[in-house]
Amino acid sequence: MNDYLIGIGKRIKDIRKTNKKTISNVASTAEVSSGLISRIENGRTIPSLPVLLNIINALEIKVSDFFEGMPKPSELSYIVSRSEENATIEKEDDAKGFTYKYIFGKQLSSIGFEAVLLEVQPNSQRDKVETDAYEFKYMISGECFYTIGEEEVLLKEGDSIFFDGRIPHVPANKGKISAKMLVLYFFLNTQKE
Repeated sequence: MNDYLIGIGKRIKDIRKTNKKTISNVASTAEVSSGLISRIENGRTIPSLPVLLNIINALEIKVSDFFEGMPKPSELSYIVSRSEENATIEKEDDAKGFTYKYIFGKQLSSIGFEAVLLEVQPNSQRDKVETDAYEFKYMISGECFYTIGEEEVLLKEGDSIFFDGRIPHVPANKGKISAKMLVLYFFLNTQKE
């Protein structure tokens, strides 16, 4: 099942949208918070098995059908992610000026890996967030002030940062041009709900 972990959020979101269900509807039926559903769908956390089964039940789909639609592990010694397969990830409604583009995700032994292109517009606004992952950010262009806990770090083009995503964090673009960064998430298989 390890190879399925990273794709679970996307699968939940796809089924939910196909069945025209809202996040709050699924959360209510699964007896979890809307915030947890949002974090799972957006790859910020991986649900425990009981929570996943409750969500699948709330989506009104058989467990076997849920996993049947998941990508299968490849026998190849490499993985290619094509540009046309990259999807824009929907984040919080109250996040203004943030565009996340999913690039790549794979479960490798005990570490889940996901790569995202993040574009932060000038004067963007969002509260601090937490992820169940270690995060590596590489500034492709522009600059951002990254607040991690109570500390603020200025990142310019070519700079990178690595931190524990469980610490509340948020980037702020105080410049005049868009800032683009490559974001790598490393999920450990030891999360708890």
